[in-house]
Amino acid sequence: MLVSATLALVITIGGWERLEGGKIFSLLYVILYLAFAFFVARWNRGLLPLIAALAVILAIFAGIAAPAWFGRAKDGLDSPALPEELLGLLTLLMVPIQVILIAVSMVAFNQEWHVEEERQIGDELPD
Repeated sequence: MLVSATLALVITIGGWERLEGGKIFSLLYVILYLAFAFFVARWNRGLLPLIAALAVILAIFAGIAAPAWFGRAKDGLDSPALPEELLGLLTLLMVPIQVILIAVSMVAFNQEWHVEEERQIGDELPD
């Protein structure tokens, strides 16, 4: 999630001048992914299906948006802060990262984090 949030932030800042209506949407994704990473680090597994669902949506948007960045790499068009080819490559890179995030979050969701094992007082964990 941290890699996805960082990559989304770089794409957003790098293409800020050319993002028409997606600025708030992209920043919202960054904030949500950072917040979700915090909660998952605290072993809150309930967010994992939501993370997978948001990753599916972001992968779809990234797959659709990447060709548009490559299409802007022409003479006569104003360039954003980062080169269009780099923004297109980073946007394409977002798709496999989201697929990996979906797989990892679903595997982690199936690990039964909520199950506790009872032990007698004084029993120590094996090394």
